[in-house]
Amino acid sequence: MKMKIEDMAIELLGLPAAQRALLAKQLIASLDETEMEDVEALWVREAEARYAEIENGIVECQSVDEALKEAREKLK
Repeated sequence: MKMKIEDMAIELLGLPAAQRALLAKQLIASLDETEMEDVEALWVREAEARYAEIENGIVECQSVDEALKEAREKLK
């Protein structure tokens, strides 16, 4: 028989603090893994889109030195 989440919570909250902390860490890590996969996929898509813009001549690249110089001038 499946345990209801409420019953499970009551039982798990009865664990010693160290065990609850370990469980919480593991649960959060499991959420982070899924989120990180989503974030990684978004970054890949963004990188591919930027590469396509460069290849198609939509944007022009500049060196880091040029970009920093331009940014510093704008901040003055």
